[in-house]
Amino acid sequence: MAASALAVGMAWAGSPAHAKTQVNFTVAEYSSKTGPYFEEVAAAFEKENPDIHINIQVVPWDTLLQRLTTDIAGGQAPDISIIGTRWLVDFASQGIAEPVDSYLTPEFKSTFIDTFMAPSVIDGKTMGLPVAASARAMLVNTNLLDKAGAKAPTNWDEFYTTAEKLKALPDTFAFGLQGKEIETDAYFYYSLWTHGGDILKSDGTSGLDTPEALQAVTLYKKMIDEGLTQPSPTNYTREDVFNLFKQGKVGMVFTFPMLIPQIKAEAPNLKYKVLPFPEGKAKATYGVTDTLMLFSSSQVKKEAWKFIEFAYKDEWRSKFDHGEGFLPVTKNVAAEKYYSSDPDIAGFAAGLPYAKFAPTIANWEEIADTTVRALQQIYLGQAKPDEALKAAATDINKIRSK
Repeated sequence: MAASALAVGMAWAGSPAHAKTQVNFTVAEYSSKTGPYFEEVAAAFEKENPDIHINIQVVPWDTLLQRLTTDIAGGQAPDISIIGTRWLVDFASQGIAEPVDSYLTPEFKSTFIDTFMAPSVIDGKTMGLPVAASARAMLVNTNLLDKAGAKAPTNWDEFYTTAEKLKALPDTFAFGLQGKEIETDAYFYYSLWTHGGDILKSDGTSGLDTPEALQAVTLYKKMIDEGLTQPSPTNYTREDVFNLFKQGKVGMVFTFPMLIPQIKAEAPNLKYKVLPFPEGKAKATYGVTDTLMLFSSSQVKKEAWKFIEFAYKDEWRSKFDHGEGFLPVTKNVAAEKYYSSDPDIAGFAAGLPYAKFAPTIANWEEIADTTVRALQQIYLGQAKPDEALKAAATDINKIRSK
């Protein structure tokens, strides 16, 4: 969905002028609430700063990187954008991201939780601010488990046994397995990490050609072949899988906190529970941050930063995190009683002490795409698991050596 440079330029140019300073902000769409939320923040900011106008463009996550790449190449980069933190190394090395240390006062910096700030620091420079954070977990449909006479699993053996029991229920898929588009690789990492593997070995080479990786993907493939997942997982995005869960058709899914507000709004009668991922050799979850990045090409950095500081006020951060279902990235919001008293949020937050993050390395998206292609070949039966993983590891090592 990459727009042409002309189209993007016209979109920005169509914003109100009236001699106001224009700040262009590309927003990644988390849910239907995202756009209206940032429009509300912008309106409140403009009321206090009538000489500045914030132009907001909301872009779906699946096309965001392509959109930004096109905008940058066409000389139409925004002033600020939400990005996947995993892209930040490449943006920094290419001179696209603006270091923000000179803008970041000690007082403002102290508001952030160090764990979530750390991934945005590259070679000692702060290249952005954490804007969203989550840890992943397993959701189980407790009604379906009760009907199947199954218990919530704590390890992979129990997970498989529970899936077998759920399969016996009519019109029910035991395990919702994602196999298409963004974060298909993440669904595999959950199994990889808990089986004791890792994305990269200690020497920096790919961890896909290891016994742990083979064990992790073989389990998924076995479940596909035995009908313990929905048919043809490679046709299902994460949103597709989550929709099946909200419809009460799936017994178990791996997900992020943002699914909880969706369930409460769209399926308020659904009975579920948040649980850790099944354990193998290790406990693990995926810690994820997104970054708010200031572009080095911006001609209005001062005004853009003024808006950034405004958007990080406690009232706005609290509303954003509550609305989208994120874990807080700022200390004051994290101290709210909500985050310790709500069992769903607490269930996700419980994984933070043993959370793993995607490595902050160059060419990450190319590496992730290579992993996804191998997984899809395995899921579809087009390649043997060991051969596909070894080939992917070889390709990833070539990418790493660039």
